[in-house]
Formats: sequence, C-alpha cells, structure tokens
Amino acid sequence: MATVPSVSYSITVRLEVPAGGKAVSLLTHAVESAGGVITALDVSTAGHEKLRIDVTCAARDTDHAQALVDALGTVEDVAIHKVSDRTFLMHLGGKIEMQSKVPLRNRDELSMAYTPGVARVSMAIARNPEDARRLTIKRNSVAVVTDGSAVLGLGNIGPAAALPVMEGKAALFKRFAGIDAWPLCLDTQDVDEIVRTVQLIAPGFGGINLEDISAPRCFEVERRLRELLDIPVFHDDQHGTAICVLAALTNALKVVGKEIGDVRVTLAGAGAAGTAVLRLLLAGGVRHVVVCDYLGAVHKGRDDLDESLRWIAEHTNAEGYSGDLRGAVKGADVFIGVSAPGILTGDDIASMAEGSVVFALANPEPEVSPDDAREHAAVVATGRSDYPNQINNVLAFPGVFRGLLDAQANVVTPEMLLAAAKALAAVVTDEELGPNYIIPSVFHPDVAGAVAAAVRESAGGRARGFTEA
Repeated sequence: MATVPSVSYSITVRLEVPAGGKAVSLLTHAVESAGGVITALDVSTAGHEKLRIDVTCAARDTDHAQALVDALGTVEDVAIHKVSDRTFLMHLGGKIEMQSKVPLRNRDELSMAYTPGVARVSMAIARNPEDARRLTIKRNSVAVVTDGSAVLGLGNIGPAAALPVMEGKAALFKRFAGIDAWPLCLDTQDVDEIVRTVQLIAPGFGGINLEDISAPRCFEVERRLRELLDIPVFHDDQHGTAICVLAALTNALKVVGKEIGDVRVTLAGAGAAGTAVLRLLLAGGVRHVVVCDYLGAVHKGRDDLDESLRWIAEHTNAEGYSGDLRGAVKGADVFIGVSAPGILTGDDIASMAEGSVVFALANPEPEVSPDDAREHAAVVATGRSDYPNQINNVLAFPGVFRGLLDAQANVVTPEMLLAAAKALAAVVTDEELGPNYIIPSVFHPDVAGAVAAAVRESAGGRARGFTEA
C-alpha cells in the first residue's frame, strides 16, 4: 500500500459550487486536510451563479480516495456529480490497438495488400520460409504469454485478470523499442498445454516473452520451448530481473570500492527471479553467495531439495551455512531480495559489512524499509518508483528483444544476458555515478539502444538464420 499519495490512486471529482465566495479555496483545503494532493483543478462550465469544477487529486489507496470524496462533500453548497478513477479510465477498452501500416484508399492498394497480390508473397514464403522474417510482421513481433498464475504481486489470479498487465507489457515494448507485442493469456496452467499452444502459434512471431508464470513450472515451460522453437524464448521475470540486478550491482560496487569476486552476497528468494539472478551473478563473477528461501539457507544438507534447489546448493554456500536469513545477512557485503515484504529490519542491515549494498526488490513493499536501510547501507535500491535506484525490468526487456529481432536470433544465450547487463550499467557515466544513481531511469533515451546493440553484437553469427547485410 502506498504510504504517500500516488498517481496510481488518482481520481477526478466533478463538482458544482457557487461562482462567488471562497468555494474553490475551501475545496483545496478539504483535500489537503484529508491528506490528499490536488494535481489539477479545471473549471469545465462557468455561470454567474454556479461553476462546474473537475478536481483531480492523488490518494494513498482506494479507501483514502473515498475519504477525499467525502471531505469534498462536506464543503458548504458543494454538489458532487461524478467521481472517476483515472487508472480505470486509462484501461477502458484496453490500452493497445492494431493499426495498418499501409494505406487502403483504392482498389489498386487493396489488390496489393490483399487478394490477388498477396498470393505472390505467400508463395514466395512457401518456397523460402525464412522470407517470413522479411515480408511479414514476424520480424518485429513478440508474443507476451502468461497463464495468470503469478501476476505481479497478486498471485494466481487467472488469465482474464492478467490481461491488463500483459497489455501494459505490450505498450512498453512499443514505447521503448518500437516492437509490436501481442498479449496471449492462456486458460490453462498445464505445462504440456502451455508448451503445445505456444509451439502452435510461434510461426507468427519473432520471439516469445514468458510472463508471470509461477515457479517451478516456468522453468520447464521455458526449457521445453527453447528446445522446440527456432525463435528466442525469454522469461522476463527471470532474465529481465537478472540483467537489471547485475547492472545495478556492477555500478553499486564501483560506488563502495569493492570487487565483484570478493563480496559476500546474501540472496533472499529461490524462485524464478532468484534463481535467474543467481545464475547471472555467478556468470558475472560473483563467487560467494548464500541463498535463503522461507525455510532458511539453502545448503546440501537439507532434505527438501527439488531439482532447482539442489542446483543452488551445489553452486553456492561453500561453507555450508544452515541458519536463517538474518544470520546470513550478518557481515555480508550485499543483500539482494526478490522474495517477500518486511522480512528484515534496519538492525539487520546494520549488521552487514561496512559499505554495504541493499537491493530490496519485493513490490510494492520491500524486504526492508528503504528508509531504515538507508540509515546503515551505502547504496540502496528498490523496485519502487518513489525511491532512487529503481530496479525495473523495462530497463532490459525492450532492448533485449530489439537486439534479438534485429539479429534474427534463434536463441537467448548467457553471453547475451551478460552483454545486456554490461551495456545497461555503462549508460551511467563515471561522472553521474553515485549512491543515488547506480541505474538509469527507464526514460533515459540511451537505455534501449545500448542494450539492443550489445545483444545484437553478442548474437552475431552464432544465431542460426542470421546473415550480415
């Protein structure tokens, strides 16, 4: 829940008030007294006796929004006509649409775009299927696939409820990388059905972005699709998070003057994101890691290890630590959380090594209060937009797919992920680098291009089907 008014809970209240007197100032006072923030006040209709005013204000949550409406209703001679939730208004009818790239103004244009002219293009592709990348939307299209089992922090809410999130993802693809992405919300959580469905629709796409599929099923879905398809498969919850974390850690360690191979890292979370972060950290040079899940440290002596946890135990925690998260944090140089809210305190962060780095990425409530963490850690990052150093996957996935599509890549490799992380870190110059700026803004104009170029170069001749111009 937001602790301060947020645009996520922004409402517009249409009111009718007396034209004279102090009505407008009383409205402002009512909202501010109730803890809200007025972001706009527009007179939509004016008369000699009455004004119709649209008051837009930010609240902390839905209950607070209602409290603001109630406060406005207490102003003398005010009549409330309509209350609109601006977030819901943005989603009315969906957030994306399909548009034609070619004009269809006359019979000639229709005959080339569709029958009979289109038949020639279809036959060309039948003779040489690789031409589909050149002559169709395949060259710039990504399928955003979910089963609705792990949507944001909301859990298993199903495919229909996942659609607004997938629409948002598609909008981000278009905004930051010019990619046409299509939400595909599957009404099944059976691994075989998911894999088969994606396999069947794959010919129309240049890449597959798996989204909000719960662990451990997401690992098998990704593995099997990578074996079956000749287009890249990228699970953003895993690999997008990992790229951003490694990029941010690279710069954070520069700030505190430590080497990546020397630091002790405690990682909270052994699910999809945690496992992917761990794998990329190890590939990026981290050598000392203890991973904790809700049962404590993952180590070889535990008798509950599935295949994923067994891999973690075999590649981390060389000293065999078997205690809890708080014990694992003591003396650590770096804490990375991709787990659950409120599992650490400021005192836990105080027990870390001098010049510690804290990435508390659980959303919307981090593993430790950012304010408390900042009292003790040298660098703090979160997944939230209301604190510095936001770790946001939109820093990674648009550029990654732009590079994959441009290279006509067939696979995603660890080398590509490392290249993306390195490029993302490099967007922050040495002159800009500091405790409150270790990762660029999602709106930084160089982010997507830098990541895309790095992935494209890494793909190079290793990507099957890629030929240099």
